[in-house]
Amino acid sequence: MEVKVINNTVVKSWVRHLDEHGQQEVQNLCTLPFIHSHLALMPDAHGGKGMPIGGVLATKGVVIPNAVGVDIGCGMCAVKTNIQIAGIDETVIRKQILRGIRRQIPLGHDHHKQAQDEKYMPQGFDTDSMHVVSRQLLSARKQLGTLGGGNHFIELQRDDDGWLWIMIHSGSRNLGKQVGEFYNDKADLLNRRWFASVPKDINLAFLPVRTDEFQKYWAEMEYCVAFALCNRSLMMERICQVIGDTIPGAEFDAAINIAHNYARWENHFGENCIVHRKGATSAREGEIGIIPGSQGTCSYITEGLGSPESFMSCSHGAGRRLSRTAARNELSLEEEIARLERAGVIHAIRHKEDLDEAAGAYKDIDEVMADQADLVRIRTRLSPVAVIKG
Repeated sequence: MEVKVINNTVVKSWVRHLDEHGQQEVQNLCTLPFIHSHLALMPDAHGGKGMPIGGVLATKGVVIPNAVGVDIGCGMCAVKTNIQIAGIDETVIRKQILRGIRRQIPLGHDHHKQAQDEKYMPQGFDTDSMHVVSRQLLSARKQLGTLGGGNHFIELQRDDDGWLWIMIHSGSRNLGKQVGEFYNDKADLLNRRWFASVPKDINLAFLPVRTDEFQKYWAEMEYCVAFALCNRSLMMERICQVIGDTIPGAEFDAAINIAHNYARWENHFGENCIVHRKGATSAREGEIGIIPGSQGTCSYITEGLGSPESFMSCSHGAGRRLSRTAARNELSLEEEIARLERAGVIHAIRHKEDLDEAAGAYKDIDEVMADQADLVRIRTRLSPVAVIKG
């Protein structure tokens, strides 16, 4: 961990290299008057919008919608099976399991034609009082159990003992985007009305705790976190059904299901504060987490060490090394395909536009894990077998 002071704000960083855009965002964050203790940067950090992805920000008395992001509740889900990979023919994986998953789960911008059963939706929320969620519920029910695009994925993996695992990375789909953008715009409007000292162009508009807008955002954010968890859970249920129909006797452990885009009230350094994790994972002592790699590289099931310096957090993945545009311009399609095929991965790299999610676009996951050895310990290493992308 490196410690430095920027604009009288302490920054504790586990990242080896932060891109120029991310560095500017750190400079901007360090001008905020309501930071609690310090700013933390995880080893996968890179530039985002307002705050670097891989950033952990604790604040006193305010929430910042752009420090949560627009894919509210985005996260990971993983399940271990009782199936040995060595016992599954590759043809069965390709033609029965992968095809079956694609039939069950819409990918990319696709969604279900029919609204999914309400029983799969988050329960116990007063959605009638929510400005954005109440208008988006029917649309959200059609998006429930869908993957989305970008860096979202479904992956079949093997652990070091040869057992098959299923891993999903997905979030709150368009619902989270609508909520995030609405309340960021609301915060920006109010900040200008209050003559707040936070400039508009740094994309860090805030909502104070005592305002109605804070309460409304908080309720809708929590709903989106719950919706994202339900989304992953329904996809996992249907993937397990496909595998169970294909392989008689298949059994599935309880799912590990975590978020890495949210804000939460926590107590750190003796004070209650709001911890924003934007592309960062909670890593309290003993807490089980998931840190995925990229296509063709390992992922990890982890156990948190409860480091106070990181606000008990760790990375949410490998983190981008290249922007999407740079990846398409700089990476070789042939080399990236060859890398995956040497590793024996049934992959999702077919065209030049797929290169923004190639392994070469991401940081070295093993370096990232080494750089956060004081934040998490590795419980299980998972190697990719087959990848489905949106």
